[in-house]
Amino acid sequence: MTTSSGPAGFDTSFWFKAGQDMLRGMQDFLSQQQSALEQGGIAAKAFDPKNDQTEALNRLQQEFLERYAKLWAGMLNPASENQQAPAAGADRRFSAQAWSESPVFDYIRQAYLLNADYLSRAVECLPVSDRRARERMRFLVRQYIDSMSPANFAATNPEFIKQALETKGESITRGVKNLISDMEKGALTMTDGSAFEVGRNLATTPGAVIFENELFQLLQYAPTTDKVHERPLLIVPPCINKYYILDLQPENSFVRHALDKGIRVFLVSWRNPGQEQGQLRWDDYIEEGVLRAIDVVKDVSGTERPNVLGFCVGGTMTACALSVAAARAELPVESFTLLTTILDFDEPGDLGCFIDEASVVARENTIGKGGLLTGRELSNVFALLRANDLIWSNVVENYLKGNSPKAFDLLYWNSDSTNLPGPFAAWYLRNLYLENSLRIPGRLEIAGVPADLGRITCPCYFLATREDHIVPWHSAYLGRRLMGGETTFTLGASGHIAGVINPAAKNRRSYWTNDRAVASAEEWFETAQESPGSWWTHWVEWLRPRSGKEIAAPRKFGNRRYAEIEPAPGRYVKVPA
Repeated sequence: MTTSSGPAGFDTSFWFKAGQDMLRGMQDFLSQQQSALEQGGIAAKAFDPKNDQTEALNRLQQEFLERYAKLWAGMLNPASENQQAPAAGADRRFSAQAWSESPVFDYIRQAYLLNADYLSRAVECLPVSDRRARERMRFLVRQYIDSMSPANFAATNPEFIKQALETKGESITRGVKNLISDMEKGALTMTDGSAFEVGRNLATTPGAVIFENELFQLLQYAPTTDKVHERPLLIVPPCINKYYILDLQPENSFVRHALDKGIRVFLVSWRNPGQEQGQLRWDDYIEEGVLRAIDVVKDVSGTERPNVLGFCVGGTMTACALSVAAARAELPVESFTLLTTILDFDEPGDLGCFIDEASVVARENTIGKGGLLTGRELSNVFALLRANDLIWSNVVENYLKGNSPKAFDLLYWNSDSTNLPGPFAAWYLRNLYLENSLRIPGRLEIAGVPADLGRITCPCYFLATREDHIVPWHSAYLGRRLMGGETTFTLGASGHIAGVINPAAKNRRSYWTNDRAVASAEEWFETAQESPGSWWTHWVEWLRPRSGKEIAAPRKFGNRRYAEIEPAPGRYVKVPA
């Protein structure tokens, strides 16, 4: 191609070639993933050569060439009506004015967005009939697109250059120091870790540990009202994370909100397992974890049937525990709340891209026989699910711009990782994610009895979040049809964490409700009613009639059998991975 001079005198042919190279790299990557799928035996059932999507791909390629021609024409003649400018206003990576001030970086940005859009749409046009294969290709392509953003590289990020000039190179020095520091500790810094401490300014709601065993400590919280409902609430958080996401700071504490509404709260604080707990199984967490916690709450409160709430995998574990109790002709709870929980794993979301037969067999042959799935590995997987927010934005801010991470309680919690016992993890991946056996009555044996979620006849409240990347809300909705009693489904705005931790006092976001128990999530949403504010208020109104009469708030923790061991938040939550 003949070299030409475009706006501001820069060599436009060079940048056009750079854009084309980026596209070819993306296309090569897609071809490599297709080959990998074929070698893995997926192609035989996944790729359908007769699929009419081939024509759609041809149309997409033609559209791409036309858009690129307009972009190129616009770069040669900025006043031309043919100039193509992919919208970047909603993309925070390119919101700074520096991206549009220079025609060089403006072209780089636009070419990247155009290429990224083409590749994302091309995946949908490939003749792939296997749903899991397509989901994996979508995920891999998105990872590649995110990683190739020009914002991630010093030479193609005008904000890096501008800050380096303004600070006379000091920002580069700081960035290198940040990089070296993270390399030494082996993790990407997402927040100012010195700003928070569990028990000092996180997890500060007053309470006491009244029971502990090898798996968990049970916290009982001090009432904040003179009168409380006689039937308490037991919260079962996920054992994949620390519990204090539900009790970050007073202004965004779900625990404190429940207490302020006159609800007596108990909470399971799972132990962060070390090598000595590396033999623990799923059955152990059901029998000596959830069911044991329910028994202690019943004894301390004097209530035959407390209410119970499970969050994420805590909800899955609690459902298994209640199924076991039902098989033993027991009905241990009055109601069951499930927050962002999957029971039917037919559509597991992006996490399913990490799980296949080969990977599960590898786990079973190693940690499945004893050992740990480490917190660092789990953190890396969850970070990849939101790579732009949790990885690349921090790379840009910490290393390119040389900025110090800001203090953010949620990100501090996110970085406070936990391990999982190997046998527990292997069973979970095999029986739930891979084989989806929990939805089939009697297929799984848990704690010595056949599991059947249909035996759970207490009222159930399902909360899903619309932008959840870990538990897609459509998947959470599928759990309704597995239960044997009445169900209420509520959809919150935002994602897996921000959608759950949405303080009612701030009156942010919204939620959707619909009393119709229809079969499909799409049909439910079509007639759902949107309400402003937090779902917390709706849930409290649902729980109150199931919480019994009001009584004088107890002023002591535990009872004669279960005395106070230590103040909340206890020791277990402070154990690092």
